[in-house]
Amino acid sequence: MKIAVTYDNGTIFQHFGHTETFKVYEVEDGKVTRSEIIGSDGTGHGALAGLLNDRGVDVLICGGIGGGTQAALADKGIELCAGASGSADEAVEAYLRGELVNTGANCDHHGEGHACGEHSCSDAEHNCGGCHGKPAVEGKNVGKTCRTHYRGTFNDGAQFDSSYDRGEPLEFVCGAGQMIKGFDAAVADMDVGQVVDIHLMPEEAYGQPDPAAIFTVAISQLPGAEELSAGEQVYLQDQFGRPFPVKVAAKDAETITFDANHEMAGKELNFRIELVEVR
Repeated sequence: MKIAVTYDNGTIFQHFGHTETFKVYEVEDGKVTRSEIIGSDGTGHGALAGLLNDRGVDVLICGGIGGGTQAALADKGIELCAGASGSADEAVEAYLRGELVNTGANCDHHGEGHACGEHSCSDAEHNCGGCHGKPAVEGKNVGKTCRTHYRGTFNDGAQFDSSYDRGEPLEFVCGAGQMIKGFDAAVADMDVGQVVDIHLMPEEAYGQPDPAAIFTVAISQLPGAEELSAGEQVYLQDQFGRPFPVKVAAKDAETITFDANHEMAGKELNFRIELVEVR
């Protein structure tokens, strides 16, 4: 197996289409056996997928990446772990341990995210299930850029989000891990112009609350924690410097407890989805 990382002086370069070099790691039996640095030869965006494919790359680890390029990578059968930052070597080791999370490219809206977190797919809940294995859904639209309008409601009819209210359809690459599983699965075989109503159990949406996502740290080890209060929502950083949202669950004189579960964990969700365009 070969893993390529957008590379800049030991760290993960954050703009895929502008990367000048990749570090390519050869892996056998779950261990890195050798690595080399290759140039992008000035190739940009979608064409880089062909470059990596010609090099026999199986997995790409990068920072930011656009939806169109994700589709090009999917077409080449290259697995994507986007949203990574920090040390390239450490990111590869985390991938091999099954700890690296694909954050996708467009997961920074509450309604549009529906993948792993309200503002980022890199929260501690890890609903994306890591970057390993085959796509979670199958269908004619998988790997294609889809534009959908949708309205999301709870079982009592209360609306929690709507692209109609924003006046702009949601755009994402179907099956690329940008959406929660149930939403992706619904769109995978839809036709343009079709409207469907779906009801998702927690396992198809944000999952059940995870006790392991609740953790306590000493206030002395977290600068600024002394200013926080129970109920506040803040961002922490993971080992790669990526922000993830948490809620202050409790606080005493010496410790502070955070809950990294998504606010919709454990909830059933309903969506009306209209497929506007596929390309």
